[in-house]
This record gives sequence, C-alpha cells and structure tokens, in this order.
Amino acid sequence: MNTIFKHILTAVVCSLLLAITLVLITFFAFSLDEVAGWKLLWQQKIGDLSFLLTIVVIAIMFGTIIGYITGWYWKQRLTQIDRKLDVMIKGGKLSTVEESHKELDSIEHRMYQLQEKIRNQAENAQRLATERANEREQSLQEIVVQERNRLARELHDSVSQQLFAASMLMSAINETGSLEDQGLKKQLEMVERMIHQSQLEMRALLLHLRPVALKGKTLQEGVEELLLELTQKVPMEIETKVEDFKVDKGVEDQLFRILQESLSNTLRHARATTLHVLLIERDDTIILRVTDNGIGFQADAVKTSSYGMQNMRERAYEVGGTFKIISLPNEGTRLEVKVPVLRKEENERD
Repeated sequence: MNTIFKHILTAVVCSLLLAITLVLITFFAFSLDEVAGWKLLWQQKIGDLSFLLTIVVIAIMFGTIIGYITGWYWKQRLTQIDRKLDVMIKGGKLSTVEESHKELDSIEHRMYQLQEKIRNQAENAQRLATERANEREQSLQEIVVQERNRLARELHDSVSQQLFAASMLMSAINETGSLEDQGLKKQLEMVERMIHQSQLEMRALLLHLRPVALKGKTLQEGVEELLLELTQKVPMEIETKVEDFKVDKGVEDQLFRILQESLSNTLRHARATTLHVLLIERDDTIILRVTDNGIGFQADAVKTSSYGMQNMRERAYEVGGTFKIISLPNEGTRLEVKVPVLRKEENERD
C-alpha cells in the first residue's frame, strides 16, 4: 500500500473516532436524551448540512490533510534512506551535507557505521590481495617461467605456423574457383573457417601462457604491452584509453588477470572485428571496461556455468570491486570492473 495513502487512511479513521468521541462526550456532559439528542443534532444545521454530517465531513477533510502531510513527509524520508542505501550498494560514498532529521539519526548513524565496515573489509581484502601477490611473485620459481616460455615458443613455432600455412593453402584453393563440385567447395570453405577458428584458439592459448605476474611492470605498462602484442597477431581493430594512476600491487595483479581472461574469451568466442579497452581512475574508483562488437551471448544463460566468467567475478570481488557484464546475441559484449581506491584515505589518516 502506498505510504501517503496509508497515512491518509489512518488519519481519517483517527479523526472520525475523535469526532465520535466528542459527540458522545457532548451527550454525557449535557445529559441529553439519546433519541431526542440525536434528532436535535441531526436537525441542527450549519448552512445546508446537518450538524452531524458537518462534523463527519470536517473530520474526513482534516484527516485527509494531516494524513497527506505526514505521509508525504515520511515518504521523503524513506526515499532519502533508499537513495543512500543505493549509493552504498553501488560502492559510492555517503554525503554528509544533506539535511539531518532527528527521526532518522539512529538509522543514518548505523548506515555510516555499515559503510565504514564495508570499506574496512574492502581495505583488508585489498591488503591481503597485495600481500598474496607479493608472495606469489617472490615465490615464483624460474623453472616454471622458463617452461611456460618454452611451451609458448614451441606452439608458436610449430603448431601456430602450421595452422597459418594451412590457412593460406586453403585460401589459395578456395580463391582459384576451379572447383565445379559445389558440395566439395562448401566443405573446403568450412575447413578454412575451422582452421581460422583454430588459429584464434591458439592465439588465446598463447595469451594465457604469458607470465601470470607483471614482473616489475606497472599495470599500464603490462596492459599496453599485452594489447600491442595482440594487435600484431590478430586482425582486429583495437582502441585503447589507458591513464596513469597508482594502485596497490594486489589490485594491479587481479585487474591484469581479468583483462587476460576477457581478451582470451573475445578471441575464442566473440568473432569480433573491433575491441575497445578502457582503464581509468574516476572519483577514487578504478574502471576497467572491455567492449567488443562480436556475436554476443545470453549473459544469464552462462553466468553460472562459465568458469572464466566466475573466475573474473571472484577476482573483482577479492579486491572489494564490482563486476558487470552486458551482452546480447549479435550485439557484442561489454565487461566492466570497478574497484575502489583506498590508498588516498590511508595517506590522509597517516
């Protein structure tokens, strides 16, 4: 039931009860005969209306006005609370400039306490992620890195080159146009598409074989190097906007891994021709956005079953961030990760 309507109904009922109470008090105070008294009150007129009907109308009007005013007042207060809760859910910072109301002081105080608790949890999560990232980087054995690089080189020099040669050969055969058997021609074209898809799968695999840590590079340097390599190997138009900012090592590591996973998914599944990568900091929030114009998918259908999607979501949550992906069939895909920056507040407290 609407808040204003509930207050109007309550006020009208209370006003009618008050009016009835006053009439009964009048009866008892002046010792009026019950039948004669009611008849006298009904016959007594104020203007064209009887006295009793006038009391009822006044009570209803008074209750409606009071109910509307109180209902509107509390609706505004509840809307204010709802707006602040929405800001908290989206990871924003509550404003303390708004007008304060004594009726809501306790609730607003608890909301600020809850926000501070959430920020402390995000701060601790980021600190733990930074510590784990440093430990992983320090404990990374050189033999593991060498093995990954060796495997990547062998795949690139053998399988990848063979796939490229097969792709060129199939293209040359299909472009000659000398085949008269249309069924065979369609099969050869299908083989060419399969080889092309295998090339994309191989490039995605080589992308995964890159060292998992940034190894002394900043997040921006790692992203630019990764995208430059992708531009050289994949026939795709790539647009980037990467701004300079400083962030904890743990956050850098997780954002870089999310970007790797996202690019790998794009290469393997999207069939995209353009890719946009955005990495900026706005209002103490880091924003990573990856957009392609590929075939898209039903986001709700794969949200729970995709390991890669779940992996990216968990990485974002691990550093106190949010993860959102929007995709529709034949309309492309947009992935967005937002992570709050807590370093500035720490420096101010220091």
